[in-house]
Amino acid sequence: MENTNQKSKSFTFLVIGMAWMFDAMDVGLLSFIMSIVHKEWLLTNSQTGLISSISTVGMICGGFYFGSLADRIGRKNTLIITLLTFSIGNLALAAAPGFYMFLAIRFIVGMGLGGELPVAATYIADMYRGPKRSQMLILADSFWAVGWLVASFLSVLFAPLIGWRGLLILTALAGLFALVLRRHIHEIHTLPTQSSEWYATLKSEFRPWTITLWIAWFMVMFSYYGMFMWLPSILLDKGYGIVSGFGYTTIIIVAQLPGYFCAAWLARRIKVKYVFSIYMFGTALGAIMFGQSTTALMIVIAGCVLSFFNLGAYGAIIALTPDLYENKIRGTMTGMAQGIGRIGAIVGPLMVGVLMDRQTSVNLVFVIFMISLVIGAIAVLTLPASQDSQKE
Repeated sequence: MENTNQKSKSFTFLVIGMAWMFDAMDVGLLSFIMSIVHKEWLLTNSQTGLISSISTVGMICGGFYFGSLADRIGRKNTLIITLLTFSIGNLALAAAPGFYMFLAIRFIVGMGLGGELPVAATYIADMYRGPKRSQMLILADSFWAVGWLVASFLSVLFAPLIGWRGLLILTALAGLFALVLRRHIHEIHTLPTQSSEWYATLKSEFRPWTITLWIAWFMVMFSYYGMFMWLPSILLDKGYGIVSGFGYTTIIIVAQLPGYFCAAWLARRIKVKYVFSIYMFGTALGAIMFGQSTTALMIVIAGCVLSFFNLGAYGAIIALTPDLYENKIRGTMTGMAQGIGRIGAIVGPLMVGVLMDRQTSVNLVFVIFMISLVIGAIAVLTLPASQDSQKE
């Protein structure tokens, strides 16, 4: 019986992990599409950065709204709604006639994306306890790297044939996955709670260290989206053709997987906040290396260091956050933390676009990211040790 239950958990874990993959596919494809749309619509660098930023505004709203909804109507139904939101939105996005309509629709797509990850993380957190919970959350986040790889290959193989609109239609097919979710996962806890109980718990769980956690989330997303959404364009500015740029980016993305696996291994042995801080300091080192890279080999090595550590840090803070809150408000607080963090995801790409328009050196841009990463590492280290305790 226990073996059957374990198999059921493993299957459910894989199904939920696929939601991470589809999210990453969308974000990854947007990264590649940005450079294509930039040329097709003759956009400035600041306008191109705005595409990513407006999507992230939607993610913030989606994290707040759908995280709370998951505590009210259940994780499963909310996850299905988020999948359908960004899938149908991408179909509409493929038909966008111009830049401003593209921005409006991308906001809606962002809401679906922003709601999906905190709800999926909450579901995984509900399934496991103790160090196992941290490990499985980090492993679930490793599906993000798989999604980026799929996005990279789709871009290289199909972008010349079907264009960026066709790529968006392919992404929209992820909506069919909602049918799989509906048949193969179920609610773990009885929901919803009464509104009075929910508000009372929310008030009691909002402690001073929550702000510190939000600072760490801000720095993770500021650095991740600021660096990785612009990687193809930065490679082009360094003198590499678009195909070579995609190739380098793919190699860099592959380094994410061992970063996740090592972080998951560490999470079973040391506190997750220490795993996070180690990986943030490692990312800071990678940022300095990338900013000073002048050859293809140096770019690949520095990019791999960035990917290994930055995505491991991302997985670690995803593992840390749901474990800090009671089940009845876990979705709300996880969605809120990611939503606040995504303010950094707005500022990061926009900042890079503005600085590039002003001919700022790539080295200085990555020094700024290095400083933000160190701040994020220190922020989590200041959390009280009791916040790493496993509670339910």
